[in-house]
Amino acid sequence: MDVANVTILDVGAAARNDVMTSSLGGNHTLRGPLTLQPYSMVHLLVTSTVLGLMILATIIGNVFVIAAIVLERNLHSVANYLIASLAVADLMVAALVMPLAAVKEVSTQWFMGPEMCDTWIFVDVLCCTSSILHLVAVALDRYWAVTRVDYIKNRSAKRILGMIALSWTMSVCISLPPLIGWKDETDAAREATVVCLISQDWAYTVFSTLGAFYVPSFFMIFIYMKIYKAAKSRIRKKRFKTSPSAGKSAPAVNTVPTSTPATPAKTPTNSGEHSDTNRNNKHIACAMESSPGLRAGGSLLDVTKGLLDKKRSSPHRKDRAKEKLEQKRERKAARTLAIITGSFISCYLPFFIIAIMRPFCGASCHYPELLLSFVLWLGYFNSLLNPIIYTIFSPDFRMAFRKILFGTYHKSRGGGRARRS
Repeated sequence: MDVANVTILDVGAAARNDVMTSSLGGNHTLRGPLTLQPYSMVHLLVTSTVLGLMILATIIGNVFVIAAIVLERNLHSVANYLIASLAVADLMVAALVMPLAAVKEVSTQWFMGPEMCDTWIFVDVLCCTSSILHLVAVALDRYWAVTRVDYIKNRSAKRILGMIALSWTMSVCISLPPLIGWKDETDAAREATVVCLISQDWAYTVFSTLGAFYVPSFFMIFIYMKIYKAAKSRIRKKRFKTSPSAGKSAPAVNTVPTSTPATPAKTPTNSGEHSDTNRNNKHIACAMESSPGLRAGGSLLDVTKGLLDKKRSSPHRKDRAKEKLEQKRERKAARTLAIITGSFISCYLPFFIIAIMRPFCGASCHYPELLLSFVLWLGYFNSLLNPIIYTIFSPDFRMAFRKILFGTYHKSRGGGRARRS
């Protein structure tokens, strides 16, 4: 019995050594009871506080988005189904994935067993991939809304629900293979240790990283570039259609000769003509009163020329104002799209660069623990940014958030019940 026990311990120690050399994250493999073993009390308190606040903010932000879509009538549109499903995916990241990741951050070992590790990694990949694919679906929906005139009117719930179902189905297909055996040899040895790491099989790594990030990010950037070009073209076409043509000649103005006072003026045939005549006479009189040269004996023809010059110059000022407004709209569209794509790439790119390099680099590469933790939580941080980015530019969402914060929905419902009673 003693010899057998020694043999088992030696094999287990050898397996732990293999895992330590192949685990690129520098995870520490410790013997002893499988319990929470923090690095230090200071590290435990600081890390728990920071990550706990981040988790809480992510949950609150996505719950607000879902509640706004449910409560606000102006948000009961088919397009917001995608935003609601995106919020659900990010809420699952915050409620199911981030808490266990926080526990893993404050402990020197994984103490919840291999089954829990596999389940946690499955849910992690599922929810994060679904969140990314929802961002691509939102971009595609916006592209169709910009490039197709009748798309907004004909946008069907069937199409949007199909996009949502496709996003979740693809996420399941990417996250499920490790549970059904797509692992490498070191993964089997790792299950006997206190290290929890996603499958390091190189084929699965290429498959999962391409499907979860690299291909979706390529399509997302391409779609938003097309959206910007289409929006810019539409703004400029609208400017050319609405701008008054400068080449048109000004309407002829009938001047009343000043040398024939005995000739009676024609009586207006209706009240409209009479009011127009009085308005023109008052306008001319005001111009004469305001100009010293005209009061000194200027003719009515000079007054008329001054008025025509003023009318001719006003369309040019309107054109310049419209051009500035359209340039402002173009800059706003570019800034919005840059924020969306920039935040997405900045949050996920560092993590997926390390993820795709790990299986090919092997034991020759060493990644500091702090770097691995930073890029991991930077990816989770995108689930906090999504409810901010995709709703802050919408007045309807901002109004719904204000109503939720100040209890307007509760008060209105209470008042309705009081009136009914």
